[in-house]
Amino acid sequence: MRSKRFEVLENRPVNQDGFIEDWVEVGLVAMDSKYDPKPSIKVANGEIVELDGKKKEDFDMLDSFIAKYGINIENAEEVCAMDSVKIARMLVDINITRDEVIQYTTAMTPAKAAEVVSKLTVLEMMTAISKMRARQTPSNQCHVTNLRDNPVQIAADAAEGALRGFDEEETTVGVARYAPFNALAVLVGSQVGRPGLLTQCAVEEATELTLGMRGLTSYAETVSVYGTEPVFMDGDDTPWSKAFLASAYASRGLKMRFTSGTGSEVLMAYAEQKSMLYLESRCVFLTKGAGVQGLQNGSISCVGVPGAVAGGVRTIVAENLIAMMLDLECASGNDQTFTHSDIRRTAKNLMAMVPGTDFINSGFSAVPNYDNMFAGSNMDAEDFDDWNAVQRDLKIDGGLRPIKEEEAIKVRNKAAKALQAIFRELNLTEITDEEVEAATYAHGSNDMPDRNIPADLKAIEDMMKRKITGLDIVKALYKTNFEDVSNSLFQLLKQRAAGDYLQTSAIIDENFNVISAVNDANTYHGPMTGYVISDERWNEMKKLNNLVKPEDF
Repeated sequence: MRSKRFEVLENRPVNQDGFIEDWVEVGLVAMDSKYDPKPSIKVANGEIVELDGKKKEDFDMLDSFIAKYGINIENAEEVCAMDSVKIARMLVDINITRDEVIQYTTAMTPAKAAEVVSKLTVLEMMTAISKMRARQTPSNQCHVTNLRDNPVQIAADAAEGALRGFDEEETTVGVARYAPFNALAVLVGSQVGRPGLLTQCAVEEATELTLGMRGLTSYAETVSVYGTEPVFMDGDDTPWSKAFLASAYASRGLKMRFTSGTGSEVLMAYAEQKSMLYLESRCVFLTKGAGVQGLQNGSISCVGVPGAVAGGVRTIVAENLIAMMLDLECASGNDQTFTHSDIRRTAKNLMAMVPGTDFINSGFSAVPNYDNMFAGSNMDAEDFDDWNAVQRDLKIDGGLRPIKEEEAIKVRNKAAKALQAIFRELNLTEITDEEVEAATYAHGSNDMPDRNIPADLKAIEDMMKRKITGLDIVKALYKTNFEDVSNSLFQLLKQRAAGDYLQTSAIIDENFNVISAVNDANTYHGPMTGYVISDERWNEMKKLNNLVKPEDF
């Protein structure tokens, strides 16, 4: 006979997840592989000649790049010789400032950084994150996509997402050729919802760069780096080519960060027996060396791999912390679904939500997950009210706010109409009143009418041949009586020339003030320091839509 309790437990969602016993030889180990190198460094004549157990003549291209660009060598030998537990305690100690700790952490080697964070519990990592994130004010980012690449729905969803409080919005495509329409739609919708919001379109790099140079996007983050040489080379890339691409974005006023995350090397069968955390540490040091202002890490699209091994979610928190230790903006993942269990996905999110990161989610799905073209997110549009309730329960700022139904309807309708006006003015495909109406009230693409895809693709090709830019969108909006949206987009384009939002951890508020690690540096050193929720923000967070009020009685 079977135990009825065990039969019930077997059918719980968590038991649909995959769990793997450590297999060190292929890299299926979260931290502390027996094959991880011991921290070491030697400097001669101002040059690193030994790094984590390797002599200069044995360096691979990652070692060479990190040794030349990624480590502050002034006191590197001293830091490498320090007790890792001592440095770990410095990370947690509220009496030691972030600026003091940064002097040590930026002089580490990749193996030393991995060793230091491995000494911390998850609670201690969260305490360290409160102090070590670059920008004092936490923020959030969302995905805006749909199965049909419907630009009208994207514009409406982007507007609602902006109204809900996201500071960045990211789209991608199901059909690659739709990228220009998707980029245009998320750009326009975001500015309807909240002026100053930053957007990107994650597609093949040449297309993404072209869209950015034409002013149809304002940031990029899907420039991936990897922790072993064979994986890097599999993509026909080197650290130098990635650094060159990053400079191409920055030179055109586009904010950009790299992307990495635990598990990618295992998936590509080139983990070289190393732990996921050590390989990710190398990625973070590569990012620092390239001069990029930030990193999207937190396992990202590989999350199923660390999510299946013991201590894997702890490792994800650790890799976020290493990015902060190197003084980088951290978009901390929580972007792809990895579990069938609501308890597990909530637990993972809390590791970033409670201490706050530069971007708690680098992809909270602002659409239902069936429409998420990034393979589904850890949180989606059906979790908005839960997220707001958790913010209120714990008095933590997760970057979102409750909104009223009538507010959402109004802003979605305006975004759809603005896009309709642009398409008419620029002689693109038709957006019907039926589509505007459907997008105004839609939950997802199942509620939208079909578009003429061949006509769309022909219009997109024509749009790119005509070299339509962000300035053309500004003019089209102005001519069609969307002057407020036109002005917002024009102000965003002006930021490209100023370049202020290329600073670490930059976001732009609704008055087009840049908030970054330069003018909003994290000063946390214990209770009532650093980011403290204002009375105004707390009152906003408390006002859930289903509150029972005293006057109701």
